[in-house]
Amino acid sequence: MLRTTTVRTAATLVLAGAASATALPGVGHAEPRLTSAQVKAKVDAYQREAEEATEKYDGARATTDRAQRSLHRLRDEAGRRTARLNTARNALGAFATAQYRSGTVAPTLQLALSSSPGQYLQRASLADRAGDRQAATIANITREERSLRRVRGEAAGRLRELRAAQAAAGRHKHAIREKLAAADALLTKLTRAQRDRLRAQQEKQQHARTPAAPRHSAAARPGGRAARAISFAYEALGKPYVWGATGPSGYDCSGLTQAAWRAAGVSLPRTTYTQINAGRRISRGELAPGDLVFFFSGVSHVGIYIGNGMMIHAPRPGAPVRVAPIDQMPFAGAARPA
Repeated sequence: MLRTTTVRTAATLVLAGAASATALPGVGHAEPRLTSAQVKAKVDAYQREAEEATEKYDGARATTDRAQRSLHRLRDEAGRRTARLNTARNALGAFATAQYRSGTVAPTLQLALSSSPGQYLQRASLADRAGDRQAATIANITREERSLRRVRGEAAGRLRELRAAQAAAGRHKHAIREKLAAADALLTKLTRAQRDRLRAQQEKQQHARTPAAPRHSAAARPGGRAARAISFAYEALGKPYVWGATGPSGYDCSGLTQAAWRAAGVSLPRTTYTQINAGRRISRGELAPGDLVFFFSGVSHVGIYIGNGMMIHAPRPGAPVRVAPIDQMPFAGAARPA
């Protein structure tokens, strides 16, 4: 599990009262002197890139899960078909053994040797029916062999898909760690006093943005499923951002929206770039409580709209689920889950 306690929310990186050209401690003469605004911009960029990698990781994990379930199903089916094929082959083998032991006699000779033509005709009828059963067994074996080859081919394809998705998830996980480590390293160059001011400003902003009585807020009075989704999101306030998580102890941004709407009886896909196409796309002017709101050009962040220009979202590592204005980030679109 990736540590999420060091990286602070980008919204709190404005260093109140800090000099715009303050040198960062520990920076050599060859390194540029970063202003507070430059620190904010760099950390913002690292965290956005980490969130984009998180959504790609979520997508790869979802593909992995689907491929794993499909592979298990196909392997089970292959096992059942193999058992049926073996049963049919055994039956055919038993029939062939019985023929060998009894010998094969031409029908005309059997008639000549038979003391009773009626008895021969009865035996010939039984032999015809046995031949029909043998032909049916052979046809069944042929069908089972074809089906087994198909199932095994599909299973091989799912296994390749699974391995590719696992490799992609690993790459995205590494990218997340790299971006957050870069943000960590930048923040550690701030002085203790600067970091203290950041924490104090973060707490002040969080307190100001969280409604005192969210369940009775005028911003959250929709009906039906949207109301249930919003109620779930309010219950999640304060829970930590955990990349790749869908609850109940932590969430990433799309994990929160998926869990909230699941609580309302609606199944959403796993990632921001798939959730935006779930349900009906709407304009910003059509927003109603419960709608999904998306941000940044790569559609890498999502929140649940609660009305009055506000949303509930899981911001980023180090910043718990909270209420925030939708104007806080570049708006990319909105969707109303069906």
